[in-house]
Amino acid sequence: MKNKKQKISGIFRQWLLVLVIVAFLATTVFLWVFQTQLSKNNAVQLLSLNISDVKEDIIDASDKNLLKLSYQIADELNKSENINSELLAELTQKYDVTEINCVNNAGIIIASTYPYFLNYDMRSGVQSAEFMVLLSGEKEYVQSYQPVSYDASISRKYGGVVLENGGFVQVGYGAERFQKDIDEFVIGVTHNRHVGENGSIIIVDEKGNIISDRYGNEGQNIGVTGICFDTSEVPERQNFTAKVYGESCFCMHQVTEGYHIFAVMPKIEAALSRNVSVCITTIMQLIVFASLFIVIFYLVKRLVVDNIYRVNESLSDITAGNLNTTVDVRSSIEFDALSNDINATVNTLKKYISEAEARIDAELAFAKAIQHSALPSVFPPYPNRNEFEISAAMYTAKEVGGDFYDFYFVDEDTLAFLVADVSGKGIPAAMFMMTSKTLLKSYAESGMDIEQVFTTANEKLCESNDAGMFVTVWMGFLDTKTGMISFVNAGHNPPVIKHIDGSVTTLKSRANFVLAGMEGIRYSKNEYQLEKGDVIYLYTDGVTEAMDIQNELYGESRLLDVLQKIENLDTRGICDEIKNDVDSFVGEVPQFDDITMLCFKFNGEGEAE
Repeated sequence: MKNKKQKISGIFRQWLLVLVIVAFLATTVFLWVFQTQLSKNNAVQLLSLNISDVKEDIIDASDKNLLKLSYQIADELNKSENINSELLAELTQKYDVTEINCVNNAGIIIASTYPYFLNYDMRSGVQSAEFMVLLSGEKEYVQSYQPVSYDASISRKYGGVVLENGGFVQVGYGAERFQKDIDEFVIGVTHNRHVGENGSIIIVDEKGNIISDRYGNEGQNIGVTGICFDTSEVPERQNFTAKVYGESCFCMHQVTEGYHIFAVMPKIEAALSRNVSVCITTIMQLIVFASLFIVIFYLVKRLVVDNIYRVNESLSDITAGNLNTTVDVRSSIEFDALSNDINATVNTLKKYISEAEARIDAELAFAKAIQHSALPSVFPPYPNRNEFEISAAMYTAKEVGGDFYDFYFVDEDTLAFLVADVSGKGIPAAMFMMTSKTLLKSYAESGMDIEQVFTTANEKLCESNDAGMFVTVWMGFLDTKTGMISFVNAGHNPPVIKHIDGSVTTLKSRANFVLAGMEGIRYSKNEYQLEKGDVIYLYTDGVTEAMDIQNELYGESRLLDVLQKIENLDTRGICDEIKNDVDSFVGEVPQFDDITMLCFKFNGEGEAE
């Protein structure tokens, strides 16, 4: 039996080795092909993005230039008492444009540098009808550079500006003036623009001459770059390959405003990410496949016996969660011992699970205590300051949560206070909460303006945010002398103001994007003047989204009603009253979300006690 087992295991080992090698080679080839296509797709996306950016720059410059001329001509016409074709002809020469048309409020051309355009109804043509927006409230309008409707061989760009006495003036200039004006902008547009690390943008006019190139070849034909093909044969935005300045590159082109924009990126740069990824993955595969080979061979060598299936049936029940299953395979001394060992292991596992649950509960309780200790908990926090009162509370749905509040002085007379809500719950949310709280406080105390605090904190939180978490925050800087609040709302519930006369209002403002949601966001601040006796109440959505047994939400309306009814309570009493009302509303329904609130009352400027 021993020799027979060795022979079977030897055969199995050989075939397993062959299969592992084949699988390794197959996955490596697939990875190479996949990463090659992925790197190419990434390069194409980068080319397309850069072309779009340059296209928008050119169009913006073109529109701005034509509108400038249109406004200058409109000023001349507004000063003139008699608008006629002779005056338009003079303005055409003065401003070096090709065409000027004056249109009345009915959309009819009443004066033109082209006599046959007189009495033409602008609504009757597809291109001309676009300018009718100038009779519907728009002040200016610009068309893209394109062939005119009456002669496809002529390309022209039109702009329109409303006149003071009604109607509008339409100004157009042709290819020569268009190129003259725009070339001044386009010449240097690509010098500092890179596609990736070593790629570039090349802009060519309709004759194939280079207008802008980071290598300084302006004025020469596109052929000097190595891009030699008929653009009409390759659709716009379609990838093609060419040798640009002697280096094989991915290329893409698009025509806009009479220019051909070429984006190029060296293939070797596009393939760099592929090579690195394949190298790392291949090493990992070697380790994984070698480990699999050893483990599988060992398991098969040890477990290829008939009775193992009976053991596996019992083990299946155990692994499914039924720890009361007993293994009873006793056909031999070995399996008898195995059965006893499995049963003993299950009993030990049950004991360990019970102990682990108790330990986890204790550790979570300790984590909750740590989290709460990181928040201000002594009220009143500043007994020597009587300009304001402040209280706050946090009630987590689980042992630890993602909500938090905070307040601190950033200078002698400026108090920062905030409420925030991290996406998700439990330990991940708590960790992200601590990071967010620390960053906001650090940047606020560094002397930054409040909008810069959010902008800087957002960039930091976005770094390595692989879990995709985010945090909503409402934060204000209060001048304790004047009651002026500068605040930023990053996707959070707007606070409620309870005025001295008992009325309540929601402090609504244009909300900014959440923190850690997207890089490159610029945050803007708002301001609000608190009056003496005003109370501001901040909260998380755990308050308004608390749900009763009928799945009805507590809601903002009920919150406003409760705040309006509250009288003669300090900030601590207001928080307690609202929490009691929420508890009364939900009844026996378990708390679903973290509930956090902060209540602040402005007493006005006072002396330190």
